[in-house]
Amino acid sequence: MRYELFYWPEIQGRGEFVRLALEDAGASYGDMARKPGGMNRMMAMMNGVRDKRPPFAPPFLKAGNLVIAQVANILFFLGPRLKLAPRDEAGRLWLHQLQLTVADFVKEIHDTHHPVGSGLYYEDQKPEARRYAENFLDERVPKYLGYFETVLKKSGGPFLLARKTTYIDLSIFQLIEGLRYAFPRAMKDIERKVPGLVEVRDKVAARPRIKAYLASPRRIAFNEMGIFRHYPELDR
Repeated sequence: MRYELFYWPEIQGRGEFVRLALEDAGASYGDMARKPGGMNRMMAMMNGVRDKRPPFAPPFLKAGNLVIAQVANILFFLGPRLKLAPRDEAGRLWLHQLQLTVADFVKEIHDTHHPVGSGLYYEDQKPEARRYAENFLDERVPKYLGYFETVLKKSGGPFLLARKTTYIDLSIFQLIEGLRYAFPRAMKDIERKVPGLVEVRDKVAARPRIKAYLASPRRIAFNEMGIFRHYPELDR
């Protein structure tokens, strides 16, 4: 099957968690909004022009007649098909649970630069962002990454679901990469407490298809329009 991924064309954002799974599996897919006319098609689908079940927002995936939205939902669908999920139901639900925790974390990461409202510019909420980011780096990042470090240890490694790479490992890679970009100083200290996750990040980066993807123009660079943004005044 050829998949069609719809996401904003100028950022990694939430869509990157899906892109990494598709790339790692060598799946045939199109990044549709980066193609001519793709943005118009994406907006038409969101507005329900032809679909009775329109997605609220990107990313969403078209697979045959199915249109699937929400990152964790998309990965729950793709995981077994891309051989990035366990075969048993309990394992798939556990993996889904972990990915939903990533979704919670991503929301908090976004709020470091938009704690008051997404419709406001960062410049309109700088004092609140500094206060939010301080607590986020001191309390929330260690709590989330510490939880995933515990999951890794309990699995026996070398990946979060033991011996086989799954899409949660790809998501951990993206979290660490993004946090390194946004908070390079703080992450130097934080990473010392989660060495297992850093090893997972390194293993994912070395996977042949991921390595090729990261070196290709398909990998959009981090920038100050996405979830992970580097504002030096928010780092510590």
